[in-house]
Formats: sequence, structure tokens, C-alpha cells
Amino acid sequence: MDIKIGDLTHPQVIQLLMEHLEDMYATSPADSVHALDVDGLKTDDVTFYTCWERETLLGCVAIKRLDADHAELKSMRTKIDARNRGVGARLLEYVLVEAHSLGFKTISLETGSHNFFESACRLYEKFGFEYCEPFADYLPDPHSLFMRYDFKQWQ
Repeated sequence: MDIKIGDLTHPQVIQLLMEHLEDMYATSPADSVHALDVDGLKTDDVTFYTCWERETLLGCVAIKRLDADHAELKSMRTKIDARNRGVGARLLEYVLVEAHSLGFKTISLETGSHNFFESACRLYEKFGFEYCEPFADYLPDPHSLFMRYDFKQWQ
């Protein structure tokens, strides 16, 4: 598996992000969907990564800078036919190392609270993310769960 900065014009990437948004809107009310579209991933405060096996896209993830010490994990997605192959774990491991090397002290995430998101939550828990209160501009929402990872455990 090769992880690199993602090309947001690549057809496979666009397709995966469209599938991601479709699933988010199918599982949560529209005002509870916080997934970024392609334009949202192109902003200066976001770094977008993709995971490939030769010419096949396996998944993606992004880091969004909230401030000098705090980032948010965004757009974590594994292609359906690549699930249960360790892609999510590999992406999460990679992005945590990247976030730490960029100097962040904390990385947080928002995910859905429905059954659809259970496997993602288990992965985040396995990596040491802990449930927390809403962060940044998020408000309490019964359709959202919030988690954070503190890098001081790396010292």
C-alpha cells in the first residue's frame, strides 16, 4: 500500500468521495452531515491523502488544521471492496504520524452515532482515540460522536 498526497482531480478519488458523501447523507440528517466535498478538501487548511495498491485507489483521509496545536481528521474512507484488508488502520497510522510531525498536539474527529459507523469507532478506539465533547464549531448532536487523540502519549 502506497500513501501519498491525494489528487482531487483523479476520477477514482472523485468517485470515492461521492460515495462517501452519498453514504453520509443516507445515514444522517443533512444538517448532521459534516463531510467535506471536493472543494472543501481543496482549502489551504486541509491536507488530503490517498492510499493506493498499484493503480487502484483503496482509501483516503485528510487532516484539517484548526489551529497551531489542534487538527481534525476528515474524509476517512475505505473503498467497499478494500475493506477488512487493513486499509483504514494503515491510513490512520499514517495520518497520526503526519499530524504529529506537523506539530499538532491533538487531533479530533466527528463521526456518526448510528450503527453504520460502529466499525470506524472501533478502529479509532483501538488507536487510542477517546470520546469527548464537541470541539471547534460543532454543537451537541444526537447523530454525532466526537473523539480526540492526544499526542502527549508519544513523549
